[in-house]
Amino acid sequence: MDEEFDYVIVGAGSAGCVLANRLTATGDASVALIEAGSSDSSWLFRMPLGFMMTAANPDYDWGYESEPDAKLGGRSLPVPRGRVLGGCSSGNGMIYMRGHSRDYDEWRQRGAAGWSYADVLPYFRRMETSWRGADRYHGDSGPLSVTPVEGSHLLTDPIRRSAIAAGHAESPDLSGEQQEGFAPCEVTVDRRGRRASTSRAYLSPALKRPNLSLISEAQATRVLIEDGRATGIEYIRDGERHRVRARREVILSGGAYNSPQLLMLSGIGPAAHLAEHGIPVIADLPGVGRKLSEHPLVYMTYAARGAESFLRALRLDRAALSVLRWAATGSGPFASQITSGVLMLRTRPELERPDIQVVFLPVRLDAKLWAPLVGKRQSHVLSVMVMQLHPESRGTVQLRSADPLDKPRIDLNLLSTPRDFADIRGGIEAVRHIFAQPPLADMVESEIAPGGGAQSDAALDDFIRNNLRITQHPAGTCRMGEGPDAVVDSQLRVRGVSNLRVVDASVMPSVPGANINAAVIMIAERAADLIRGIQPLSPES
Repeated sequence: MDEEFDYVIVGAGSAGCVLANRLTATGDASVALIEAGSSDSSWLFRMPLGFMMTAANPDYDWGYESEPDAKLGGRSLPVPRGRVLGGCSSGNGMIYMRGHSRDYDEWRQRGAAGWSYADVLPYFRRMETSWRGADRYHGDSGPLSVTPVEGSHLLTDPIRRSAIAAGHAESPDLSGEQQEGFAPCEVTVDRRGRRASTSRAYLSPALKRPNLSLISEAQATRVLIEDGRATGIEYIRDGERHRVRARREVILSGGAYNSPQLLMLSGIGPAAHLAEHGIPVIADLPGVGRKLSEHPLVYMTYAARGAESFLRALRLDRAALSVLRWAATGSGPFASQITSGVLMLRTRPELERPDIQVVFLPVRLDAKLWAPLVGKRQSHVLSVMVMQLHPESRGTVQLRSADPLDKPRIDLNLLSTPRDFADIRGGIEAVRHIFAQPPLADMVESEIAPGGGAQSDAALDDFIRNNLRITQHPAGTCRMGEGPDAVVDSQLRVRGVSNLRVVDASVMPSVPGANINAAVIMIAERAADLIRGIQPLSPES
């Protein structure tokens, strides 16, 4: 017989783990949490720098790729997505940022009532235990630990001084009042030096409750719908099909690729596209899988004049001692991120908010462990990530077939407007100006990429086209709001089907201008109140 619960959640990622915790907290509702991936018990998930070894591991990743794109020279891009408890929060770079306050006011302007900055700030506070303590912008009693990166070994001070010399402000808190300028990096790492994924922060405590059932290594294949009402989920586990029923609601938290895929497999989406694959239409929602937004990025690299990069810490004996130090004390160079700092900047003075995020990394992108006198040692390189925050380009997620085990067709459609090229060029020029200032100017030999010869707009556009990547911040494919393309309303309820919600980055009306994991957790926190019928936290005055 089918198992039955009050709520069935699909996806134990950044949002699903939060929902599983909050919906079982009072003990008056039972929850089934379905996850295609397996456990995050490996020590590599706990050690912050372990993500360098788990990234793109087929045991923990969906293995998605984008469709070949002529605008990128015919390239397909890797599209990493966590397939493990905690989802992407178990394998991301842990950078904690919220974006600009205007990002959320824009959500409200696009029809997402109740999601302005004033509305969401109390939920950012509720979810945090910030090293800063409790104040107007931060909390000190939430499940998610936020700590600073100690940057004395990461060249943070010289980078800060050069950024200031180049005319950029220094921000004491990019999540506070001054949301522009240079600041040291903050990460979701606890004070014991362990990664604070949503699996660790939210799901682990909740799994001790008798009203939560975790069904892992189980891939959802469709939403069960009867008379226009979502009644459960069908899933495959160990090659066999199973069903689990929901008395109250079904909640999809598979992310910006998997949630629209599951909706379409269930007959919810663009009618013409569903007909192509022989799927009966239950709700014709043309916005499902549309409006895909991602943060594109390019890396700049500089040849270091001395042996000052993080490559020094990757000498085999030093690395081994760092792992032991982390295991014993939760400290040392492997107990946090290796980001020197973050700069939020505007490439044009008339802009109301930053359009470029610059992340400084004091290490080469292909850095490897090394041993003295063994092989050829890599040279020291400083890397800089230039990320466009508000791209105009929009992509799509579509079905490849009606087979739920087929990967979705992901068309990122990057660089489809001149403005997207111009923004990234502006970010490159800003970084060049920073590296022309002392002390950085005295610490580098030359610019490796794009290289000193790439000065014209055409040359930089060629560099961007041939080197563009994505930041793993997909959003918008089940957009929240009003109008014919909206998939869910402001309560995150799917239009045209009752008892069905989507709670993840796919509901974002636009992608926030920063790393989005914090925003996803905030969405789930607020959604938990909406689902339980609890009055949302009072907006910030």
